[in-house]
Amino acid sequence: MELSSSLVLVLVLAVLVLFRWKRKPSGRSLPPGPLALPLIGNLPIIDKSAPFKSFMKWSKTYGPVMTVYLGPQRMVVLVGYDIVKEALVDQADDFAPRAPIPFLNRVVKGYGLIVSNGERWRQLRRFTLTTLRDFGMGRKRMEQWIQEESEHLLKSFEETRSKPVDPVFFLSRAVSNVICSLVFGQRFDYDDKSFLHLLQILSRLVRFISSPWGQLCNIFPRLMELLPGSHNTILREIDDIGSFIMNKVKEHEQNLDFNDPKDFIDCFLNRLNQEKDNHDTEFHKNNLTATVLNLFVAGTETTSTTLRYALMLLIKHPHIQVGQMQKEIDRVIGRNRVPTMEDRKSLPFTDAVIHEVQRFLDIVPLNVPHYAMKDITFRGYVIPKDTVIIPMLHSVLRDEVQWETPWTFNPEHFLDANGNFKKNPAFIPFSAGKLWTVYNLTPNKSFKVVNLKNKITYCEKS
Repeated sequence: MELSSSLVLVLVLAVLVLFRWKRKPSGRSLPPGPLALPLIGNLPIIDKSAPFKSFMKWSKTYGPVMTVYLGPQRMVVLVGYDIVKEALVDQADDFAPRAPIPFLNRVVKGYGLIVSNGERWRQLRRFTLTTLRDFGMGRKRMEQWIQEESEHLLKSFEETRSKPVDPVFFLSRAVSNVICSLVFGQRFDYDDKSFLHLLQILSRLVRFISSPWGQLCNIFPRLMELLPGSHNTILREIDDIGSFIMNKVKEHEQNLDFNDPKDFIDCFLNRLNQEKDNHDTEFHKNNLTATVLNLFVAGTETTSTTLRYALMLLIKHPHIQVGQMQKEIDRVIGRNRVPTMEDRKSLPFTDAVIHEVQRFLDIVPLNVPHYAMKDITFRGYVIPKDTVIIPMLHSVLRDEVQWETPWTFNPEHFLDANGNFKKNPAFIPFSAGKLWTVYNLTPNKSFKVVNLKNKITYCEKS
């Protein structure tokens, strides 16, 4: 019996050693990391609900650049402001590509801005940023859309007569309507059933992606395609959003004035028409639908979640809400007009609160996964081609060297000794380098918060 047990143990150890040897490129130095098992990698020892906590813990043993395995996928995790900045900013060309995300690829079939790389990414990124700037990012038109939607949001809150409410769909409707104005050229009534149905799908999609079942779709994509489950349900629901977008595209085609484009879809259709004879163009219906979906999802969920979290933090810190923020707003803006872009420079404390909300919220702790399109030399290690790279934003927003009280909600992080707003280079709530502008598409989130005329009495459902 002892001999049999010993043989089994030896065989298991041999398999583990062989597995590790095969995964280590010959003659190259991978970053260190915890021992990984065949096929399942480090999954048995990782915190499934918050993987970033495991990464932070392991970094204390293996250093700020380490190798982990989620299933069979090799990943290099970058921890800390200095490391992340060096990768995303100083070596931006090497670290800019995005990793394939199997579930999102199934949703958009490789099209659009978020999951693409190479020439497709360059063309769509350049076009999207230029068009968004032309149609309002930082300009009067966007300001007017935000002001108008703020009035609708306030009215919907007032209709509750100060009763406790769940603000999820209040804020999602308002934020999404600003995106809809930019993309579709129209806003939707808050009672529009089709509009509410789309927002419900978006909410379920975001919850699914962050769930263990959603993570399995990315770790074992081929296996999950064969299995029944909620992933198939959410994919069918996303088709409803695709149909909605295509109907809007058809409406735009019927009313398009090439000399007077009124929104993002008009501009894309205009460019599509200009390049209709170019067989290599990236301006076609598949990329249009996927890019609009990207903007719709990213713009709605990140901003509405940030606002919801801001309300919660202000409720928990009434001395900040009433004692400082509201006084500054009353002094600069008063209670008889809506804010303007110009007011922002006169609201340093309010601006600091908004930034601190985003830092403390830590909305994408793992960042969008990046990808090694070639072998990368970094910090004395070689990151092999086809490695997923995780520049952990959580480790930047909680970096104890960069923030005086990283684990405390403290607007003073963004104020100097004279009470003026100050920037902090470690403030990267979405990403940094060449990708940052793509994910920070909805600026001045403060307007939909600071325009609340009275003390906030709304609370989230427990």
